[in-house]
Amino acid sequence: MENREPLKPFLLAFPGPLRDRLVAAVLSGEKVSASGLLVEYEVEREELPPVGERSAVIDSDGQEVAVVEVTEVRVLPLGSVGLQHALDEGEGYATVAEWRAGHEEFWHSEEMREALGDPRFTVDDDTMIVAERFRVVERLA
Repeated sequence: MENREPLKPFLLAFPGPLRDRLVAAVLSGEKVSASGLLVEYEVEREELPPVGERSAVIDSDGQEVAVVEVTEVRVLPLGSVGLQHALDEGEGYATVAEWRAGHEEFWHSEEMREALGDPRFTVDDDTMIVAERFRVVERLA
């Protein structure tokens, strides 16, 4: 870890129990994909991660716990998310409907709406999401 260039943070959810579960799933190898809203990138004026980019997975305490490498990035409508992506999120979803319900609950949360600056934000089949696949290349903790 010494002499390593600083890495962009790979943040899953907000600090707390959900982030803790997601980070544990990454570290165990169960979670190899993630979903975000394209509008999040736009609000934060952030570019989509390129394939090959390495980032530091950050836990709820703000500590770097692993390095992941992006292996695929797709932008697609929410209504087009398939079962393999839902399964690869490593959160225990057995169907796309379960995956979507869990993600809608998060995306419609007060915390997310505040982060987006839109207290009435909602998603529908046409909402564009960023589906990332990644692999752990180094465990730091």
